[in-house]
Amino acid sequence: MPAVGENALTENLEEENFDDLNNNVVSNNPEVGQGDNNNPAENNNTMSQEQADAVATLSKTYNADGLAQEDRLRMIANDANDVSNPNKQLAAVQSARKLLSSDRNPPINELINTGMLPTLVECLKIETQPTLQFEAAWALTNIASGTSEQTIAVVNSGAVPLFLNLLRSPHQNVCEQAVWALGNIIGDGPDLRDYVIGLGVIEPLLDFINPEIPISFLRNVTWVIVNLCRNKDPPPKIEAVKQILPALSQLIHHSDTYILVDTVWAISYLTDSGNEQISLVLSCGILTYLIPLLSHTETKVQTAALRAVGNVVTGTDDQTQSVLNAGALNHFRGLLEHPKDKINKEAVWFLSNITAGNQNQVQEVIEAGLIEPVVKHLEHGEYMTRKEAAWAISNLTVSGSRDQVFNVVSKGALPPFCKLLEVQDPQIIQVVLDGILNILKMSEEFQDQITALIEECGGLDMIEIHQNHDNEEIYKLAYEIIDSYYGDEDDQVDDDGLNDQGEFTFGGPPGPENSNNGGIDGAGNNQFSF
Repeated sequence: MPAVGENALTENLEEENFDDLNNNVVSNNPEVGQGDNNNPAENNNTMSQEQADAVATLSKTYNADGLAQEDRLRMIANDANDVSNPNKQLAAVQSARKLLSSDRNPPINELINTGMLPTLVECLKIETQPTLQFEAAWALTNIASGTSEQTIAVVNSGAVPLFLNLLRSPHQNVCEQAVWALGNIIGDGPDLRDYVIGLGVIEPLLDFINPEIPISFLRNVTWVIVNLCRNKDPPPKIEAVKQILPALSQLIHHSDTYILVDTVWAISYLTDSGNEQISLVLSCGILTYLIPLLSHTETKVQTAALRAVGNVVTGTDDQTQSVLNAGALNHFRGLLEHPKDKINKEAVWFLSNITAGNQNQVQEVIEAGLIEPVVKHLEHGEYMTRKEAAWAISNLTVSGSRDQVFNVVSKGALPPFCKLLEVQDPQIIQVVLDGILNILKMSEEFQDQITALIEECGGLDMIEIHQNHDNEEIYKLAYEIIDSYYGDEDDQVDDDGLNDQGEFTFGGPPGPENSNNGGIDGAGNNQFSF
C-alpha cells in the first residue's frame, strides 16, 4: 500500500530447500543436487561392458603418479579432440567431468584455458554416442555452475541451442543432464534467463511434467521452473509467466515435499515482481490452493507460502482483499505462535501490509484477534520481528480509524512501541515517532493519559534525546511531539489521569459511574478500556 508507506521486507527469508538456489554442481556423489537426485550416470549407463573397460583403462593414463595438473589437463584436452578414437575421446571427456565434479576447487578456469570448451560443446552434437553427449553435458553443467564469467563462457560457446535439442533426446539421462545445465544457465540472472526463454525452453521443459517422469527428474524440472521465475530486475516477460502458471497450478498439488516447496517459491518470485504479475497469479486461481499451505505440517512449505501470500498483500487494496477473502487470517494465530523466529517475522510483516490497507482490512485484523500477538512480538520478539511489529502498529495509526487506533493502544502497544526509540536504526526510530505523533493527534480527551503513559514508560526521555538526532526528519518529529504535547508544563493538568494505584481513569475518579472508562487490566498492565 504505497500511499501509507508500506513496509517492504528487505531481508531474505531463508530458502531452506536450496543448497544453492541459482546453480547446482553435479558431483560424483550418488546423492546430489535437489533433495535425493541420484547421479544419472549410475542409473542410465549406455556403454557396453567392453567400452566401459576400455574407457577405464584409458582413464588411468590421466591419473599417473607424478603427472602435474597442467599436463593432465592438456592431455585430456588433446584426447577429447580425437574423433578417430571414440573410446579415447569418451575417456578424456569423462575424466574432465570427474575433475570438474570435485567438491574442492574444481579446475574450471584451467580447463577453459586449455581450449576444451568448444570440444565439449561439439560432443553434444554426436547423437550416435549418447554416453559422450551425457558426459559432455555433465562437464558443461558444472562449468556453468561456477562464476557468472564461467557461465557466460559456456553460453558464448554455443551450448544453449544444443542443450535445448538434447531435451528431445530419446535417452532420459541425456535429457535430464540438459535440464540441469539449462537450470544453471538460467539461474545466473535475468539476462541469461530471458535469452534461454527466447530460444524456446519453456514448452519442452513443461512437457516433462507427466505421470511417467521419475521423481528425481521432476524435481530438477521444478527447480529450473523456479529459476525461470526468479529475478525481478526485470521480471520474466508476461508471455513467459502465462506459459508457466498452468504448470505451477498442477505442481502445487504434488505430494513430494521438495517439488511442493520449489513450486511455492516459484509462485513467491512471481508475486514479488509487481502488480501485473500478481494479477496473473490471482487470475489462474492458484490462491485457493496456496492459502491452506500456511498451515502445512512442513515448515519449509509454510515458509514459502507465507512469502508468496505476503508478496500479494504488498499490491493493491483489491489484491490484498483477495487474500483476506480466501481466509488467510485464519492461519495467522498459528504462524505468530510458530517456534521459528523467521516465521514470526514474516507473519508480522504480512500483517504490517494489511494494516497499511483500508479501514475494513484493519478491522479484519482486529476481529481475527491478531493485535495481541503482534503486541507480544513487539515487546518480547526477536529484534527483526519487533521491527516488523513497529511497522504494523505505525501503519495502523495512519490507515486506521480513531477507534481502531485506540483499540491497539488498549492492548498495551505504546510501552513496547516507545521502547524501540532506544535502537540505533534511524528508520525504525522515525517509524515509531510517526506512530506516536499520529496517536497523540487522535488523543483528544485522552491526551493527558496518553502523554502520561509515554512519559511513564520512558518514551518521553528518548523523544527529548532525539531532538538532537543527526537525522533531520527524526529531530523534526521529536521536536513537534515535545512542542505540541509537552511544551508548557504550566498548561498541564495536575491530575495526570493516574489514581493512587497507578490506574488510568477517564472522566473522573474511579467509581461505579466510571467503572467502564479506562484503567489497567487485572494483570496490572497499562491498557485502555472503553
